[in-house]
Amino acid sequence: MEFSIVSDEDILEGKTTDIYFLRTEEVLRKKGMNPWVVAEVTTTGGGWAVLAGLEEASHLLEGKNVNVYAMPEGTIFFPYEPVLRIEGRYLEFARYETPLLGFLCHESGIATKAARIKLLAGEVPVISFGTRRQHPALAAIIEKCAYLGGMDGVSCVAGAERIGIEATGTMPHSLIICFGEDGQKAAWKAFDEVIPEEVPRICLCDTYYDEKKEAIMAAEALGESLRAVRLDTPASRRGDFKRIIEEVRWELDIRGYKNVGIFVSGGIDEGEVVELREVVAGFGVGTSVANAKCIDFALDIIEKEGEPCAKRGKRGGKKQVYRRKGVIEEGMDEIRLEKEVPPKEKDLEPLLKPMILGGKIVADFSFSLAEARKRVLEQLKSVEM
Repeated sequence: MEFSIVSDEDILEGKTTDIYFLRTEEVLRKKGMNPWVVAEVTTTGGGWAVLAGLEEASHLLEGKNVNVYAMPEGTIFFPYEPVLRIEGRYLEFARYETPLLGFLCHESGIATKAARIKLLAGEVPVISFGTRRQHPALAAIIEKCAYLGGMDGVSCVAGAERIGIEATGTMPHSLIICFGEDGQKAAWKAFDEVIPEEVPRICLCDTYYDEKKEAIMAAEALGESLRAVRLDTPASRRGDFKRIIEEVRWELDIRGYKNVGIFVSGGIDEGEVVELREVVAGFGVGTSVANAKCIDFALDIIEKEGEPCAKRGKRGGKKQVYRRKGVIEEGMDEIRLEKEVPPKEKDLEPLLKPMILGGKIVADFSFSLAEARKRVLEQLKSVEM
């Protein structure tokens, strides 16, 4: 345990819970109480978000005598809509509320931020550069959620391996520095000589000299093999970053390097994407996605022994959410009690699907990353910021 990482075993045993759940268990057992309850996971604000974390949630609750219903992974949802529902005796899942919410809140937050960035970037590629901003034990889950949310690639080797894609990226400033000041061309040429041809030649061009000067140097050094230059200019030196990019574009164009793209990274968030998307060929986005604000889910008991019992601020009764196909807009989904007659409209689909029944994961509930990512990208065609 050199890296202060909680083991899978501790999570599955419920040791990552809040102590008050264990004390609640003790009280209920000594009093001979274990009611049949229905609990829902909802959020009460913040606009649309992307649901993620269900695969981990399913492994957490697998084997417990509960039924779990959830929206498919990658579904865009809105406040007050239950995204997951648990039915069973309370002591079957009481201590797992904390890790369950941890999975859903954290992963949905990253996926949501990635989706917002991708929506704004449009056809411009966006690569996840953010694992260095979090504990390395989280690298795989950060990259998985960033990719699920629609980002076009990830830079972390372990994260890429876990999700079955190739890691994306070329060189850091340290490569240039190792070749020394005035050694930029030598560094770029060395990269071109050593690294396999299938890796795109994207040269970092802001280490020692002006971005324009280094971009021209890179183009002259690598010629036709140069795919793009990357500008990672620190905020303290940027001034008007868009004007810098436009200047680099102009100077490359007039020298015949119109096919060389400009890739930007460093402190990129939604505002920068909107400002720069018309003048760049790609974004590297790190902190704003990896360190995204979590989705503030809560789990609440809303029914006990078949009767509504929600606390103040929550809506009692077991519910279903219905959505018209292709309509992703706040206020357009219909929330009804599960026992009510479903809407008659044929194009309305119930979103909560069986994920676990009797403690067993339902075979046709998909945790496919490819399917979830496809779902996100399709929904982004209809959603608004």
